[in-house]
Amino acid sequence: MFAEMKLSEAQQQLLFQLYHHYSDGEAAAIADLVMESLTGWKKIDRVTNKTMVFSLQQEEKLATYIEQLGKQVPVQYVLGEAWFCGMNLFVDNSVLIPRQETEELVDWIAKDIRSGELSKKNIRVLDMGTGSGCIALGIKKFIPSAHVHGCDISESALEIARRNASTHQMDIEWHQYDILNYNPVFANAEFDIIVSNPPYIPLADAGTLPENVVKYEPHLALFAADEDPLQFYKAIAIFGLNHLQKGGRLYFEVHEDLAKEVVKVMESNGYFNIEIRKDMQGKERMLVGSRNVYSGSPRRLNFGE
Repeated sequence: MFAEMKLSEAQQQLLFQLYHHYSDGEAAAIADLVMESLTGWKKIDRVTNKTMVFSLQQEEKLATYIEQLGKQVPVQYVLGEAWFCGMNLFVDNSVLIPRQETEELVDWIAKDIRSGELSKKNIRVLDMGTGSGCIALGIKKFIPSAHVHGCDISESALEIARRNASTHQMDIEWHQYDILNYNPVFANAEFDIIVSNPPYIPLADAGTLPENVVKYEPHLALFAADEDPLQFYKAIAIFGLNHLQKGGRLYFEVHEDLAKEVVKVMESNGYFNIEIRKDMQGKERMLVGSRNVYSGSPRRLNFGE
């Protein structure tokens, strides 16, 4: 516990602890998020008010945050918040932490809708494996007229998505749905856009990820089967054949090493106009394909194809 601790002293105490576990740049970024959460002030305001004395409640929160951060709990889980597309979303370890590249995917979709090619009233969008709801919420923010749905196998994740939608006063329909096991939740539904950032990391590769990711982020949302890391892409591609309108688009976020493999999955299922895009880091992390004319009875999942 700290007695009569000034804001500047609190920040130095926090940084001192963070330097034991993080690089200087990471420590500074984490400290900035924590101090903004504790004070409600941006950096410039904190500099102006550096002699402000912390309240007992702020000191207690800081001590708790330092303890959790020392265990390398991601700062977003420590604070219970993550920024995405200009929205402050609630997150805990039931959902993945929203990433910048996912914001880029949402921006791409919104621009495609606005461009006119997909422009129509009440465009229908489905976010599969929605987690915190970030993709669904981002699309609804930028395209308020869109009729947006989100689904996830995890009821805990859906509770968080509903909470975030309520906080931001967005009307989104949420569904519990297992991507790998077709069921009639969407039996008669058709969408103009389906989007997903599904699990794609082979469990055998867990050792290559940062420790705080493997230890604290939900494995259900991270890992695919070792024998077939594309299993979710295959299932969603087939789902799209049954539930996308003619000419509707399927957007994916992908691992930088798997983009061309996912293209093959889409091509084998008859998608066309397939495009890979790089993120701001120059990595192939996003792609889109359009549903071709499809006739015949609906397909079912067959990962042997």
